[in-house]
Amino acid sequence: MARRKRERLILLNSYGLDTNLLIVLFFIMVFGFIMIYSASYYSSGLNKSYDYDSMHLLKSQVIYSILGIVMMLVVSCINYHFWSYFAVLGYLGCIALILLLKVPGLGVTVKGATRWLKVGPVQFQVAEPVKLIMIVFMAALIVSRRRHLKSWFSMVRMVIPSGIIAVLIWKISDNMSTAAILLGTAVFMIYVVHPEQWKFIVCALGVVVVVAVVIHYVKGLDPLQLQEGDFRFARIRAWLEPYEYEQDTAFQSLQGVYAIGSGGLWGKGLGNSIQKLGKIPEPYNDYIFAIICEELGIFGAGLIILLFIYLLYRIYTISQTAEDLLGRMISIGVMSHIALQVILNLLVVTRLFPTTGVTLPFFSYGGTATVFLLMEIGLVLNVNKYSIRRRLDAVRQSV
Repeated sequence: MARRKRERLILLNSYGLDTNLLIVLFFIMVFGFIMIYSASYYSSGLNKSYDYDSMHLLKSQVIYSILGIVMMLVVSCINYHFWSYFAVLGYLGCIALILLLKVPGLGVTVKGATRWLKVGPVQFQVAEPVKLIMIVFMAALIVSRRRHLKSWFSMVRMVIPSGIIAVLIWKISDNMSTAAILLGTAVFMIYVVHPEQWKFIVCALGVVVVVAVVIHYVKGLDPLQLQEGDFRFARIRAWLEPYEYEQDTAFQSLQGVYAIGSGGLWGKGLGNSIQKLGKIPEPYNDYIFAIICEELGIFGAGLIILLFIYLLYRIYTISQTAEDLLGRMISIGVMSHIALQVILNLLVVTRLFPTTGVTLPFFSYGGTATVFLLMEIGLVLNVNKYSIRRRLDAVRQSV
């Protein structure tokens, strides 16, 4: 009787559909729909290109989310080992996608940055599929080189492929934040399996020293030296001395802080944000967390953070029960990608970090990002599926 009960419990998840993971994902996505509508209905209702439809962005996000859920279920049914056979081909595909941004008629430039690729009626942000492909590539690379991880040379050599993609993304699409996330995800994946993790601590201290030197250098620059091409230095300067740049570079970040501060503990109420009424540009994108804080207060913001923590915990749990190293690395890669993006977004919105273009997963408006994030979840579900089958076989053999 006990054995049959255990089998039934395991069979409930035999398709890889971890119920706890899906439930928290459902709450995050629904919460995201509500906040995207709340943050966008005013500006959408005034936008002629949206036919003055206040629900335009919400409808678009829901459509892309449905497509993403379908893709998630499809990916969850395909053995994750299958993707590792095409890891090298996928890596070359990443390089090709990034280089296509330079082809006239294919690369789409928005606000001075060419980050979108348009092929016929389809338009998507190149960085999103690249993130997914690089997680699989790094997982396959770590599995193939796991016996050669001890030396500094081997460790650096394994980071080089991700470094190449990061540099291409940075230089061609002018997207330094995505480059940092790609590199950070790769480094964390290697860190998890490396037998001498102290080496990463040394590297991290080195990065801290470099960052401190850069901040000190920028702080000593004369404002007239911050030319148009040095916009990243200008952002750092605006982060250090926001009130000197409150009318231009620091305007958005200060408005975000005002939104967070005015929300208090319980917020002004859903839909009652003042800062979204023209103060924060595109409040449904990078700074949607500020609108959440203003409308729902610290309570609502804390709830969202807890939901993300539980989502990451579920992915981490699946990684620890994975059937093999490949499954573990894929899950760790997905977890570290989502964690880095959430952390960076929250740091930027709360002015603990200079302004970057990092969105909040499942909350910020973005069809391409949503589809590929859900595909990453699909990979994790497939890893879970095969680990469950292994446990089910163990239960049956124990009798």
